[in-house]
Amino acid sequence: MNIYIASDHAGYEMKEMLKVFLQKRGYEVTDIGPMSYNPQDDYPNTIGPLAKAVSNHASSGEGDVMGIILGYSGQGEAIVANRMKGVRAGVYAGGSRESIQLMREHNDANVLSLGAHFLSHDDAQQAVLLFLDTPFSGEERHVRRIAELDV
Repeated sequence: MNIYIASDHAGYEMKEMLKVFLQKRGYEVTDIGPMSYNPQDDYPNTIGPLAKAVSNHASSGEGDVMGIILGYSGQGEAIVANRMKGVRAGVYAGGSRESIQLMREHNDANVLSLGAHFLSHDDAQQAVLLFLDTPFSGEERHVRRIAELDV
């Protein structure tokens, strides 16, 4: 499975940590950026290309691809990602991880948006593993609802 990862300045440190964490577990990780810390960066400039890459894979049906995006709250990043056809991004910024399971099982989310300000490194690692390990249920009602998104 290929994992695309991107952040803004607020998520940069956590992105770098997660990149190494995932590589050590055998995932192929493609870092979309930023490649260095810049407190003046704009998240659409890195999240947009990640979302486009995930969208291209979703529409082509080629291989398993997921995205991990990070920002202060994760909200703006998810908004950018969800503007691309075929991208289904959900936000996790702490609390019950059941929401991560549901975004995968019910919505077949292919991008996880993390609110880096609200998560410890351990919380982020556990959230990412749960996201990657939880399969889509494939239930007819969920398949039908997802098909209604990209009309």
